[in-house]
Amino acid sequence: MVRHTIMELKNIRKEFPGVIALDQVNMKIRSSTVHALVGENGAGKSTLMKILSGTYTGYGGTVFCEGTEIHMKSEKDAYAHGISIVAQELNYVPELTISENLFLGREQKKGKLFLNKKERKKQTKELLKIMNLDYEPDEKMGNLNVAQCQMIEILKAISRNSKVIIMDEPTSSLTSAETGILFKTVCKLKETGIAFVFISHRLEEVFALCDEYTVLRDGKWIASGEIKDTTEEQLISMMVGRDIEDIYPPISEHQDRVVLEVKNLTNEGVFRDISFRVHKGEIFGLAGMVGAGRSEIVQTIFGLDHLEKGEILMEGKEVKIRSVKNAIRHGIAMVTEDRRTYGFVGVRPIEDNIKLPNGDLFARLGFWNAKQVKKKGNAICSELSVKAPGMSTLAENLSGGNQQKVVLAKWLVRDIKLLILDEPTRGIDVGAKEEIYSLITEFARQGMAIILISSDMPEVLSMSHRVGVVGDGKLLKILEREDLVQDKIMKIIVEAKDEK
Repeated sequence: MVRHTIMELKNIRKEFPGVIALDQVNMKIRSSTVHALVGENGAGKSTLMKILSGTYTGYGGTVFCEGTEIHMKSEKDAYAHGISIVAQELNYVPELTISENLFLGREQKKGKLFLNKKERKKQTKELLKIMNLDYEPDEKMGNLNVAQCQMIEILKAISRNSKVIIMDEPTSSLTSAETGILFKTVCKLKETGIAFVFISHRLEEVFALCDEYTVLRDGKWIASGEIKDTTEEQLISMMVGRDIEDIYPPISEHQDRVVLEVKNLTNEGVFRDISFRVHKGEIFGLAGMVGAGRSEIVQTIFGLDHLEKGEILMEGKEVKIRSVKNAIRHGIAMVTEDRRTYGFVGVRPIEDNIKLPNGDLFARLGFWNAKQVKKKGNAICSELSVKAPGMSTLAENLSGGNQQKVVLAKWLVRDIKLLILDEPTRGIDVGAKEEIYSLITEFARQGMAIILISSDMPEVLSMSHRVGVVGDGKLLKILEREDLVQDKIMKIIVEAKDEK
């Protein structure tokens, strides 16, 4: 297949007050390719794509489209040149239908006064078929979940007949099945000549989907090439600027003392007869496919979901956890899978995020002890190496890795015996992952019991003392560290499905 250059960015430079965000960056985007744009948070990926998609107009350097120099003044100009972006923060109107959202601002007319709703519906059905989506065109977007909305946003880009579609972390809210559908669709569409720019922290996805790559570091171009000519280790090394033998730190031996024991936990239709123990200083992993019941099990332990049957024991004593407040008072904390929705309040500063769930520590007679909040907050943020100008910085303005540290900080001001981590490194770059891994192993070394859930199999295998394999709401098997092999876990899951 002959591929030609659709877009070329030459010597791009972008400055903000006091900051050089991009400095002499080059990138070529060719037809019929998926081009990975990779780098740590703050590397300049989003800034570069905002220039390409017409959001940022004041920049140095040159942008060429099909060999002709262009300078876009708006996203509308970008659309005219065949460039669309599917942003990580979804852009849709909840009260409008799928059909209305797809063609918002591009409505077909029937005569001069009326909308051609019939034609719009017909085109919507055809678009939905492209990605095998069984949705009704008249369904309101507000009734869809995040993953479904993400798929519709991708369809919107396809509907504009785009030459280049930029996808910024498109799989962050998708299940494995939905990700598979997306990848198949992208592969099918690239055969028609469309080029995709794929931004993702999940390097396994980069190697599964992409043909070419560009690496940015600290606003500078580092390298470009074909995916087949590099390895994950080499890509990570280019991203962080140093060789990485192994990003997973060694884990120390745990103690014999049992911190958490659950016996026959059952929520009918979700999970049943779940029993396991977690020792002091142990990292106990939960592995399984999306929808297996892993998150629901730990949500019940943390009091987010009601427990129908079974027992929860902390340090040998049965505890009744009827709410999150109960769980916290028993020394249990949880970092949820969706940190943006449940982990922190983006529009509030760091210090507010730390104090809000800890009123019993920092408030007396209805008044906050501001001095104590500042003292403890500064201490824990310093310990976790939170990179922020100060405690008054809004949480939404932090990188993904630092947001996750703030979520940890709000719990670590307390005496935590059991820390539950559900997908703790989702959506953060490889450098930040290293930091989170080091923190987890340090918490365990200090004696904290930890439950780790991750869909990243190497992560859960490398970071755990033992792993419980969950499938179809059942704990299929608990594997010791010497048996932690990915093929073995997948075999357990597959065999359990075959027996069903």
